[in-house]
Amino acid sequence: MKEIIHIYHTNDLHSHFENWPRIRDFLRKRKQWHKEAEDGVFLFDIGDHVDRWHPFSEGTLGKGNVELLNEAGFDAVTIGNNEGITFSYEELNDLYENAKFDVLLANLYTRDHKLPKWAKPYKIYETKSGCKIGVIGLTAHFAPFYKPLGWNIYSPMDQLSFWLKELAPQSDVIVLLSHLGIRDDEWIAGKFKEVDIILGAHTHHILHEGIEVNGTLLGAGGKHGNYVGHIILEIDAQTKRIASRKAQLYEQDRLPASVDEGHQVQAWHEKGQELLGGQVVYLESELEADWFLPSSLPQLLSDGILEWCEADCAFLNNGLLLEGLKKGDVTRYDIHRILPHPINPCVITLTGAEIKEVLKATRDEELHHLQVKGLGFRGKVMGGFTYSEVSFGKDIQHIYIRGELIDPHKTYKLATSDMFTFGHFFPELQRAEKHYFMPEFLRDVLIWKLNGRGSS
Repeated sequence: MKEIIHIYHTNDLHSHFENWPRIRDFLRKRKQWHKEAEDGVFLFDIGDHVDRWHPFSEGTLGKGNVELLNEAGFDAVTIGNNEGITFSYEELNDLYENAKFDVLLANLYTRDHKLPKWAKPYKIYETKSGCKIGVIGLTAHFAPFYKPLGWNIYSPMDQLSFWLKELAPQSDVIVLLSHLGIRDDEWIAGKFKEVDIILGAHTHHILHEGIEVNGTLLGAGGKHGNYVGHIILEIDAQTKRIASRKAQLYEQDRLPASVDEGHQVQAWHEKGQELLGGQVVYLESELEADWFLPSSLPQLLSDGILEWCEADCAFLNNGLLLEGLKKGDVTRYDIHRILPHPINPCVITLTGAEIKEVLKATRDEELHHLQVKGLGFRGKVMGGFTYSEVSFGKDIQHIYIRGELIDPHKTYKLATSDMFTFGHFFPELQRAEKHYFMPEFLRDVLIWKLNGRGSS
């Protein structure tokens, strides 16, 4: 005799709510359907459901996302880096206070090196036949970002090894909710034979029929709700061992449309706009933003992070500012609309020789027109660059900081956005000593500067 268990999984929605109504309705219907058939059924989300680029997530500080997961009937989630490092310590501690699901997270600890009150490292779910399914969650090891916020993030591999010693003897089947990325998932599959299924996220990979690595089944559903994953397990009711397994994905645009889904999506946006409606400043004149030409608003923001970070110089790419600001009242929603990125200010210590190479690279026209995806960037193109306390002479070899020619042996502090510290554009910034300002985003610095708290 065999028992059928269905596991549905989502990942990396990033607050793309345009796809959520039909995903929610599909999952609720499937869960009811399987329960009526007396099959086991579980719904898991693998992190980055929240993304503060959307006004609903920003206005509710992610709690609106939690309510959506509640409504859909999820059983457990793990967190992604967007839940973990885009909120303050207190905000993350409060995020899941109304959750009706388990938050499974084995490698994040509090300031006191204790497990958070809102999470547990694993949970064992028991099916009708008595099959015990152990589920454990792990998130990406972004130590340079978690530490300034007050969290202690531990190696996911070490924590998996530690908790499996406790979990494996109690479980018939082990499922890992992994917001680590495909390469780490493959490594885990090769290293930990106890793990039967890895549901992946973070690198937005798509595994249409899953893949098997060293006897472990890996599944993943891309990003933005484009897919819903489904694992079907056939369990021998006597031995409680997996007799067969299958992975598949459902494309969201082939799911049945939800009633009034357009109105639902619009309502979430309007709710966010309402929550962010408070005035932050009154502008006596318009502040323009141009992606490729010098303009007033990018200059104001660049000057703002220079002061905020107490740096020697600063630069930002103009593409960060999606639009300018008109004369009159400016609300939090207006600031969020033009600066939706969950990007933090950062100060980087460089030698004069290093900073000169970075500044020269910012003048590359091809870079200005590059379409950027990821790294927290939620805009279209890189755009040109705006500088503070940096000037260029008649040729690219003559670059000045605070009016003085760069000394190749001197140490300078450069303020910029954290998206440039990952090495994708400027390798020198990845290797250098850096300090991230957390939890403030660039939009917080802009509000601070607009209110005249920086120097004029």
